[in-house]
Amino acid sequence: MIELDGNYAEGGGSIIRTALACSLLTQKPFRISKIRSNRPKPGLKPQHLHAIKAIKQLAPTCKSSQIELGTQEAWFHPGLIKSGQYNFDIKTAGSISLFLQSMLMPCLFAPAKITLNIKGGTCGKWQASVDYLQQLVIPNLQRFATKINLSVRKRGYYPKGGGEIILEISPKIKAKEFKTYSDLLDNITSSSKKFDFTNQGNLEYIKGFVNTSQDLSDKQVSKRIESAATASLRGLGVPISIDQGYFPSLSTGGELLLWTLHSNQGILDPQNCVRLGATALVEYKISSEEIGQTAAKKLKELISSNAAVDHFLADQLLIFMALLPGSKILVDKISDHVLANVYVIEQFLPVKFEIDREVKTIKTISKQN
Repeated sequence: MIELDGNYAEGGGSIIRTALACSLLTQKPFRISKIRSNRPKPGLKPQHLHAIKAIKQLAPTCKSSQIELGTQEAWFHPGLIKSGQYNFDIKTAGSISLFLQSMLMPCLFAPAKITLNIKGGTCGKWQASVDYLQQLVIPNLQRFATKINLSVRKRGYYPKGGGEIILEISPKIKAKEFKTYSDLLDNITSSSKKFDFTNQGNLEYIKGFVNTSQDLSDKQVSKRIESAATASLRGLGVPISIDQGYFPSLSTGGELLLWTLHSNQGILDPQNCVRLGATALVEYKISSEEIGQTAAKKLKELISSNAAVDHFLADQLLIFMALLPGSKILVDKISDHVLANVYVIEQFLPVKFEIDREVKTIKTISKQN
């Protein structure tokens, strides 16, 4: 039974989400205490309860201690993921992306194709949006699967949510075919390309997407955000393409996502290239022009930092880097989220992270070396 301190580093919900993902892959049980103990409302939140409930559908032999809102100590015994089609409803605007953090990695190694239909929030504060997941995270995970596809069916903004996505994964490597986790890991390591993002390379394109609720179309909010962002980025001297749209939704809202694509030695590989992302939410009393300029400024700062991975993407990639010792990334900053995830991952997997705070690099090294 692996013992985890839920108050480590930033002490947020990412600790239990990462622990659940690692437990499902390695089949190692864990106990966690002091869950979110430094938050104004400590303990498990609805999104964590939804995630654990969903995991018990994906892996019916899972077991856990009795949990409820506010629970600060719990144990979890994993089971094997089953393939098939699943429907989950987070309710309100609970984050679809955060919900997926517990199950995305183990689903990559399911026995056969797995399809997740998830309802909830598609963007919001303190979370990566489903568009960020689609455009920056998933392209980096294609190395592990025959096919991964995320499609957004409906938009869901705070507070009512009501968004819907479909995530389809066709595994390339199936955990059930290996007697032990060590055998599985050896196969993953030998058949998948390591992450090597330590050189930003040459900026080739800037892309983007503005999605806003239908009720903002009269004020041309999406168009104004796009125009402001494009004007702010034009000086970088590369092609800029920012799509825009208005969508039926239960609440007013929206987001601008910008991302870059970089080449390495003249080669641009969409499944293995540097991508930097920046976002800005549509918020009351913030002008469309300011929203566009804010995201553009964030993106320009990332490009100027020479980072090859933004720290939000680093949070998402760490658990996958752990599967491929020898992986390395150069980030714009070492966040507390990174430290919390590293703490959890090292408890489960035979890997060590080397973090250089000055240079801002993160490397994975096999504990067997």
